[in-house]
Amino acid sequence: MGGLMLERGYHDLGGRPAGEIDRHGHEYAEWERRVDALAVLLWGLKGGPRVITVDEHRKNIEALPPEDYDKLAYYEKWIVSLTQCLLQRGVVTTGELARKMLEVQSRG
Repeated sequence: MGGLMLERGYHDLGGRPAGEIDRHGHEYAEWERRVDALAVLLWGLKGGPRVITVDEHRKNIEALPPEDYDKLAYYEKWIVSLTQCLLQRGVVTTGELARKMLEVQSRG
């Protein structure tokens, strides 16, 4: 049976040794809760308009370079992905994002 073999993405650890998984709950930092809430709103899960899809979000996380994928924490990956989704959809521009980042940075 001939089939197309797809190369695994760097993020795909299925079946590979990866060490123990910490299954204990932990308290989320305020910024993590905010990122999660933002994603829920952007996905339209609370009755509002769907601005982006979960699939787009996942695709952008999976597209992270290996060094970024390893370095970034879970919700940091979400921030990068949500930002990419909004840029790709034209919801925000890089100029708008840069201005907002400077504004936030100037708050100290």
